[in-house]
Amino acid sequence: MNIFQYNFMVKALVVGLIIAIIIPAIGTIVVNKRNSMVGDALSHTSLTGISLGLIIGINPIIGAIIVCIFAAFFMEFLRTKFPRGTDLSTAVIMSFGIGLAAVLSDFIPGSANLESFLFGSIVAISNTEMILVIVVAIIVITCYLLMYEGLIYITFDESSARLSGVPVKKINFIFTLLTALTIAIGSRVVGTLMISSLMILPVALAIRLAKSFNQTVLISVILGVLYVVTGILISFYLNIKPGGAIVLIGVIALVLDIIIKLIIKK
Repeated sequence: MNIFQYNFMVKALVVGLIIAIIIPAIGTIVVNKRNSMVGDALSHTSLTGISLGLIIGINPIIGAIIVCIFAAFFMEFLRTKFPRGTDLSTAVIMSFGIGLAAVLSDFIPGSANLESFLFGSIVAISNTEMILVIVVAIIVITCYLLMYEGLIYITFDESSARLSGVPVKKINFIFTLLTALTIAIGSRVVGTLMISSLMILPVALAIRLAKSFNQTVLISVILGVLYVVTGILISFYLNIKPGGAIVLIGVIALVLDIIIKLIIKK
């Protein structure tokens, strides 16, 4: 069966490839900063935006972007109020996202639309959403590359970076914003409940395989592409949720690497 004869599969693969590149790249910074909860907080908050979009009749991804950006601003504000507990700000945002999304879900006309965002869908991607993903991805990749050196410095030694004149607050704020945008646009294919996993799983295996930070970023992106493309294809042929397939592939790859290296050591 030629999958490229189906327009929805072409759109799913295009969007999936874009997401597979930017999410692991962002995830490399998030994981090395030991701040993986940011992905969970913003992914749950994006569900609030999706719910609002479905209720008021705008594109749910636009709703997710707006709410995630607001959440990113608020998260940075809370960090200034709890300087010794940065995890607390992400926990507050995550709680807010879960609570508000739960309340709003009662007002959504039908549950099918919301479910496609929870676990991802390869048949529901519109042309508008594909264009939106491409535009946002260009913004994210451009900003990421421009800030790359500063991000590396901040990731491993934020105090020294601040003393060296690196604009730590500015870079952290923009990076949080990029994370919010990335998570918001990934909800269609991967699903809001799975996005943070795609942000972490490729990086976890890449850390075990790479010998430098640059290699970690590169391998994470390659693994992300493999996971997403394979997951989309499996979901098409087996008629299962793409988000679940993508995450399970990532977990299986990580477990296999651990088992193989244990066997080699023996």
